[in-house]
Amino acid sequence: MSELSKKQQIVSASDLLFYQRGYAATSFADIAEAVQISRGNFYYHFKSKDSILDAVISLRLANSHKLLRDWESCSLSAAERIGCFINRLLVKQTDIMRYGCPVATLNTELAKLNHPAKATASMLSTVFRTWLRRQFFLLGEKSSADLLAMHLLSRSQGAATIANTFGEQKLLQQEVQLMHDWLRTCIKLPAGNISTPSLASA
Repeated sequence: MSELSKKQQIVSASDLLFYQRGYAATSFADIAEAVQISRGNFYYHFKSKDSILDAVISLRLANSHKLLRDWESCSLSAAERIGCFINRLLVKQTDIMRYGCPVATLNTELAKLNHPAKATASMLSTVFRTWLRRQFFLLGEKSSADLLAMHLLSRSQGAATIANTFGEQKLLQQEVQLMHDWLRTCIKLPAGNISTPSLASA
């Protein structure tokens, strides 16, 4: 196995552990065990947990950009692309119910720790804010595009957090429907769901 692929395995395993256990609660030993690598070989790739965190944030940013490019590459309207964003809560609901929102949990933990990486981690939300703003702008909401983007971003992350806190999956599903209703109303779409069948699981 190449050194690059082993390093990628470490980052992928760390990404999952940071999400499931939290950054502070995850040790070098936990990651080494997950990847089945000796401590010596582990330090060959990463000298500190902070350097792993930087790599994990970079991975999440890359995955977010890829997801958004995939939505952009399909023949969907801006409203349907926003619908894909909303439906991500349903796609990820099993993980959300167990561990919460991956973006919000990391940002909250790093803020509590006053970690130097918190500014970089905030880019995980900024990526979606910028993308949603562009979609609302394309829908003609030029003066309020950023306000609408921030409202939807706040509502989606809040819904994930509250559903996780109370352990109510039905609440998450209801919030998704309410967000679709809100989207349809605020951009004056006709009644009915915004169809995003081709990207529901993207």
